[in-house]
Amino acid sequence: MSKNILIVTVAGQSSRFSKSIGRPCLKCIYYRNSFEESLLYRMLQRHKYFDRIVIVGGNQYDLLKSTVEDKFRNILTKIQLVQNKEYSAYGSGYSLYKGYEAVRDDEFESLVFAEGDLYLDDPSFEKVITSEKNVMTYNRQIIESDKSVAFYIAADGRPHYIYDAKHSLLEINEPFRAIYNSGQVWKFTDPDLLRKVFDGLADTDLQGTNLVPVNGYFQSLKSTDYELIGFDTWINCNTVGDFNRSLERKPI
Repeated sequence: MSKNILIVTVAGQSSRFSKSIGRPCLKCIYYRNSFEESLLYRMLQRHKYFDRIVIVGGNQYDLLKSTVEDKFRNILTKIQLVQNKEYSAYGSGYSLYKGYEAVRDDEFESLVFAEGDLYLDDPSFEKVITSEKNVMTYNRQIIESDKSVAFYIAADGRPHYIYDAKHSLLEINEPFRAIYNSGQVWKFTDPDLLRKVFDGLADTDLQGTNLVPVNGYFQSLKSTDYELIGFDTWINCNTVGDFNRSLERKPI
């Protein structure tokens, strides 16, 4: 039994990041001066909280594999690398599915899923990890339809994620209590429910975003079953400029 699990997905093509520096780049291992600056290194510095860490790669997978084996020798026994061979054809939901598939039979106490292109402040992340409830996170930036993943709390207390893949407009067609800009980190504490959600996904769901299973899970909960936790500092490193701000700990 793995009591506490971390899944980090880094399979994407990093097209915006690569364009911003003028060459193909796997942004989770990018750094300016030392590897300790990289997003993956900073994410895995929380390894003490987890018994098992699953990293899902795709783009430049061999480079990711060799880097992990070289740079994380002290915690390799905790790490499992999973390859998403469909990273260029499927959406982020398939990467999450591949990560979950690796731990499906574990009767865990908690599973934290974090997208791998984020800079997150440690105190806020620690609140997520140590919470006894399921957790949805939010950041404190303005919600903009061309870049934000938003969620709202409906009148019945159930959360709903909204995102436009075309980066156009967001739309809510029902009354709601609150709306948040997602922190793109989640904590799941019910392995049976998570298994039910993933087992119920259709092939078309696996080709979409990771919000499909996330929605399925959290909409099955009562409002008292989950906690909302905000990040004090949250930077989505889509470009090298974002990454540079993460080194300075300056949110946009």
